[in-house]
Amino acid sequence: MVSEHSANALASKPEKRRRNSDLTRVNIIAVATEEFADKGFAGARVDEIATKTHTTKRMIYYYFTDKEGLYKSVLEHAYSVIRAQERELDLEGLDPTAAVRALAELTFDHHEQHPNFIRLVANENMLRGEYIEKSEVLSGLGAPAADLVSQILLDGQKAGTFRGDVDALDVHMLISSFCVFRIANRYTFKALFDRDLIAPTHREHLRTMVGDMVVAFLTAPTPA
Repeated sequence: MVSEHSANALASKPEKRRRNSDLTRVNIIAVATEEFADKGFAGARVDEIATKTHTTKRMIYYYFTDKEGLYKSVLEHAYSVIRAQERELDLEGLDPTAAVRALAELTFDHHEQHPNFIRLVANENMLRGEYIEKSEVLSGLGAPAADLVSQILLDGQKAGTFRGDVDALDVHMLISSFCVFRIANRYTFKALFDRDLIAPTHREHLRTMVGDMVVAFLTAPTPA
């Protein structure tokens, strides 16, 4: 007869294995993110990722099938982080101008805190979006961002605050271009103009600037 203690111990084993499995997978994704961001898809080595995660190449392939599967999982995780932050953005009680400014500042903060995201995006663009196009997960991750901007834009247009000749992707591109540029071009910009775009002395100025830029664009008179 199995005691209650033994039964509880047996029941907890699958849960413990699941937690350990989840932690292993999270660790692999974190290390692989650094490797792919630093070296690109071609340059990153699964053996190196295995060494740094204290696991094996075979174990990595157990979770992700192959190098391509691992890379796609890294991309999916990277994009899911900013989409999750956008979903959690509390816009209740904000007028459209304040809401679009809050979204611009969230993007600014995210890109500053996740420079590897910018490097992954740059690498994937060098591959002409090959692996993003292959990912079923990523094919649906653009919609929440567009939907959020669309709602803010619609509210502003209904209120007569925002111009009516732009769409959500125009706004998304405007915000993204500023925030990506700041991270992606930090070193060349400093070499050419002796200004570090990531320096704390410039941070609040640039964070306010991206919001001002988007608001000015959306509230400008519609061209005749």
